[in-house]
Amino acid sequence: MEEKVKLQFFSSLLTLFICVYAAYTETLNSQTLILRNHNLPNQPTLSWPESTTSGSDPEPDPSTISVHLHHIDALSLNKTPSQLFHLRLQRDGARVKALFSLASLNQTRTISSGSGFSSSVISGLSQGSGEYFTRLGVGTPPKYVYMVLDTGSDVVWLQCKPCAKCYSQTDEIFDPSKSSSYTGVPCSSPLCRRLDSPGCSRKSSNCQYQVSYGDGSFTFGDFSLETLTFRRAQVPRVALGCGHDNEGLFVGAAGLLGLGRGGLSFPTQAGTRFDNKFSYCLTDRTASTKPSSIVFGDSAVSRTARFTPIIINPKLDTFYYLELLGISVGGAPVRGISASLFRLDSTGNGGVIIDSGTSVTRLTRPAYVALRDAFRVGASHLKRAPEFSLFDTCYDLSGLPEVKVPTVVLHFRGADVSLPAANYLIPVDNSGRFCFAFAGTMSGLSIIGNIQQQGFRVVFDLAGSRVGFAPRGCA
Repeated sequence: MEEKVKLQFFSSLLTLFICVYAAYTETLNSQTLILRNHNLPNQPTLSWPESTTSGSDPEPDPSTISVHLHHIDALSLNKTPSQLFHLRLQRDGARVKALFSLASLNQTRTISSGSGFSSSVISGLSQGSGEYFTRLGVGTPPKYVYMVLDTGSDVVWLQCKPCAKCYSQTDEIFDPSKSSSYTGVPCSSPLCRRLDSPGCSRKSSNCQYQVSYGDGSFTFGDFSLETLTFRRAQVPRVALGCGHDNEGLFVGAAGLLGLGRGGLSFPTQAGTRFDNKFSYCLTDRTASTKPSSIVFGDSAVSRTARFTPIIINPKLDTFYYLELLGISVGGAPVRGISASLFRLDSTGNGGVIIDSGTSVTRLTRPAYVALRDAFRVGASHLKRAPEFSLFDTCYDLSGLPEVKVPTVVLHFRGADVSLPAANYLIPVDNSGRFCFAFAGTMSGLSIIGNIQQQGFRVVFDLAGSRVGFAPRGCA
């Protein structure tokens, strides 16, 4: 009798273990996408608590800065959700094309201007391709303007009076003659020589800069030092371009705050003050009312972040290269995807970068096809829908409150990044069509885009030469 009781006990224990293990493996294999809203996000509204200077505010910590970010859609007036999404995909295509051009071997060509200025023209990024912006003060007293933030650019610049040619922006154009902290950079200054190919004004003997972008847009003007104010925290003597001739596909903002790895980017210039650390968290606008944000300083580093080393590309110091080892779908490594598909070679080609201004993650074509096919197998229970734009794997989820989808995990060296379902299955219209938000490319360069980064606090620890990912980091 006692043996029978023992047998029943162990049998019950085994059944319980099997049930728990089955539930555990199901969480590894699939997750629930809750379809709160089948529609595209509406145009966001602007609110800027960081631009207030109320005397009752506590004194800011000089070693840290935190400001809100907004999506560039907020500056595209009178557009429907569908129009905003189409514009986003257009910007994304232009951005990716420019990134591939910049990462290729033919990185620069030389032009000269009528003033004798000779510049290295970078086939880079139009400001219109930047996806997130903030509001900050320029000069003394500070004049608040919108600035696009971009991890794929280095030079900080904004439009300045007098304008030879300026595009339309939301705020009044900055007038350096009304700022007591503005000063030009002499042509003889070592700072001037840090530009790729500096120019020199014959009239003032001050340094000149020019940045040209892959779509034909460019900005040209005086290289200078100026104070930037984030909320009430001032950062003096930031080297920036004061652009008097700015032409091309620019969107509403006054200029650009470069967040790249290069020597003239804002994080590099302000590195000593902020301990060479910054992080951002980009929220999913279809599911969250929390604002996106960026933090500079030690508080930028989340305790829950998993870190992966930054890979150095000696041919190009702007981008943040990471080592992607593989990808899992439904709890299993995708066959056909290996680290060799993402390797940065000795000539500076290939590799994987993380980018704030690209929306949709691009993978080199063999890796994308293998990932897509694995996801299709895991999502075979879902009703397929026609392709949409660059997306070749779409589903009709109309009328459903939630669906089960296979998990997707990016395996970086030292950091497994498990993506929320909303980061890879996204609405593309208001009819319940959702698409797999990855795309393939014939380029050797792969790009981790901001849709896949949503909800993570992405930490750039330049002192430790590493990038971290903290899930649910936008609180």
